[in-house]
Amino acid sequence: MTDAERQWVSAAKAGDVEAFNQLVRMYEGRVYGLAYRMLGDSDSAADVAQDTFISAFKAIKRFREGSFAAWLLRIATNACYDVLRAQKRRRTSSMDQMLAGDDDSPGEQFEDQSLPLDQHMINRELQAAIQAGLATLPEDQRAVLIMCDIQGFAYEEIAAATDTQLGTVKSRLSRARAKLRDYLKSRELLPTAER
Repeated sequence: MTDAERQWVSAAKAGDVEAFNQLVRMYEGRVYGLAYRMLGDSDSAADVAQDTFISAFKAIKRFREGSFAAWLLRIATNACYDVLRAQKRRRTSSMDQMLAGDDDSPGEQFEDQSLPLDQHMINRELQAAIQAGLATLPEDQRAVLIMCDIQGFAYEEIAAATDTQLGTVKSRLSRARAKLRDYLKSRELLPTAER
């Protein structure tokens, strides 16, 4: 945790809303990205991100020293699990969702505008395949893969965020990578060198 982050956490614990807002600004992209990759829907991800920060604000006084990022992502991961459980109970799609694709995925925000159009299309197809592959993974494996390979968290931070042992994190990550690789290979989207 950086010195500034430590100061913001201390001030937020004392009730300073502006300090908490600094923490929100610092982590909103990571929380939204995790939620989007877990849920595959931008609206649900935005709702989960908002719920995560509301829950964190209400519980900030109970935060103990350690990784604030891991604590926050644990709240976000649990919120995603809640949404996924609710979706399993009621599998429905709106007509709008069925007729129109989700055009505001995080990947589109970061596309390299200098690439030729055909490369854009290939990248977009690969992003969609990866998102579809992530959706096939069990929730616990999906969360670990997203935190490690997409968001760049260390194994120890992931273990803290998911409340699991380090060996379990490594095991889930290995299984998730293998399943995602098999998924992409079956669709012939994996580069030849990776097959």
